[in-house]
Amino acid sequence: MEASTTIRKMIAGNKIIVPAYQRAYSWETPRDHSKVKTHTNVFLSDLDEYLNSEAESSYYFGHFLFEEKADNKFQVIDGQQRLCTIVIFLSALFAKLRSLRGELLEAESECLEDMVIRHSTYRFSTVDYDNQILRDYVIDRSIKVRNGIATESGKRICDAFDFFCEHFGNKDERYLTKMLEIIAKASCTTHIVKNESEAIQMFLFQNNRGKKPSNLEVIKAQFMYNVHLYSGEEKESLLEAITNRFEKIYKSISSIDYKIDEDDVLIYTFRVDSNSLSESSPLEKITKKLSAGNSIPFIKEFAQELALSFDNVKTFLINDESKNYAIHSLVTLGGIGIAFPFIIKAYKFGLSPDTIGKLCESLECLILRHRLIGTRADPNQRLQKAFAEFTETNKSIQPIIDTINMMKKTEDWWWRYWNDTELLNALQGGLNPQVAKYLLWKYENFLESQGKPSGYSPSRFERIKLPELEHIAPITEPTKKPHGYDKYDEEFQKQYLHCLGNYLLVSKSHNCAIGNIPFSEKYLTYEILAQQREIQKLALENNGIWDRDVIRKRKENIIKFIMDQF
Repeated sequence: MEASTTIRKMIAGNKIIVPAYQRAYSWETPRDHSKVKTHTNVFLSDLDEYLNSEAESSYYFGHFLFEEKADNKFQVIDGQQRLCTIVIFLSALFAKLRSLRGELLEAESECLEDMVIRHSTYRFSTVDYDNQILRDYVIDRSIKVRNGIATESGKRICDAFDFFCEHFGNKDERYLTKMLEIIAKASCTTHIVKNESEAIQMFLFQNNRGKKPSNLEVIKAQFMYNVHLYSGEEKESLLEAITNRFEKIYKSISSIDYKIDEDDVLIYTFRVDSNSLSESSPLEKITKKLSAGNSIPFIKEFAQELALSFDNVKTFLINDESKNYAIHSLVTLGGIGIAFPFIIKAYKFGLSPDTIGKLCESLECLILRHRLIGTRADPNQRLQKAFAEFTETNKSIQPIIDTINMMKKTEDWWWRYWNDTELLNALQGGLNPQVAKYLLWKYENFLESQGKPSGYSPSRFERIKLPELEHIAPITEPTKKPHGYDKYDEEFQKQYLHCLGNYLLVSKSHNCAIGNIPFSEKYLTYEILAQQREIQKLALENNGIWDRDVIRKRKENIIKFIMDQF
């Protein structure tokens, strides 16, 4: 490769591969094809802007960094997101040209062979676990339906291709050929390194043009660099082990993407490894460990711990969440960072799903209180002793449960921030909408269970399609009177409109349908959920009027349930 070249010359005759220590495809595409600014949107708008400018100088795609391998193979160190997007963009463009003409012109076929695929030789390969979907769905078009994609990064690849295909849908032949020319002749610069050690070092210090590397990626590269420097005869076997561990990690990340941040899992793993809930700067601490000398034992142990943690988090969020109500309930609550170090330990110690469910129920109570009360006090400090004593030789979760139960009842100043008194006070006024929806979902399951035999399975949160928080007495007083609500005086608006007694969980379609209609019409639609039927009953007992007395009564019912449950 030349130091200063074009995209076509850089790719032609070569095989460009994403190495194991790189992230999978991470560029976002607006899945509803809106005008939201995303990586692929910006990529496309920049090209369109250049086309419309009629500039004489070539479009510039930036700098690319490669490690040279044998047989014209190059591992991309910096620029893989751009390269992958270029290949996806060109594949969509060639697909559109074929649909217009039936076949490509000779010059276009040569461009395809130079930049995308020649016979069975693919010019670009992404990470192993996404490479087949890139080839099947994007390049070869051997599959047209995107079912069963295992990773979020694979879905992003398909999203980008669909996005570009839709963009090309109404474009004429002139636009397409001009865009192909722009890409092929776009200028870029390259730098080639000859060995993996230098490649990893360059990765660590390269000013990345796309997404900044995550802390996990930096640590991965630091591990591999230290192995190159200090592992001696076991270098090759250790590098292979680390590569395999991080391949497993990235497969887990692709499964749990959007559910949890990879750097958060890194923090939780470091807390488990150090047996301390106060750890919050793993990159800094790990860098110090690596520079302290004899870092190889730590690298072996921590890489294994990381792979195990990501696998366990995936099991928790994907597999067990779908079949364990206690886990589903905790995940639905959200804001559960406090819980993850305990959960990672529980899976590491091989505890049963039922035991992990009981642990989740207890942690859920504390996390809910913490979110409702909003204190700045740190629950991690209060849980540290129970966490530290939760070990391979002492796997009982009872001390954790006992600590949380004590925190719910105590009046001691160090512990009382989450007690019943504080919880009761926090439930009096308006609540965060997400937390209020969660509480009403739990209340719904409570009402549904009344009078049912043991073994009743509570409903999952997604049972309600697009759940929204409805104000039974609307925030804006209806103009048409009588409307069936209380007098909208200052007390009613400040103390009753925004409280649990006036909140209702409804589907989006139901909420849109009822709008701001009089209560006499609205409550007749409350027939689906148990809490809706409860409102009907309360209203009928009150002559069809939804006033402050009824709101207060319902609020007391819900708060009693919360205090008993949590």
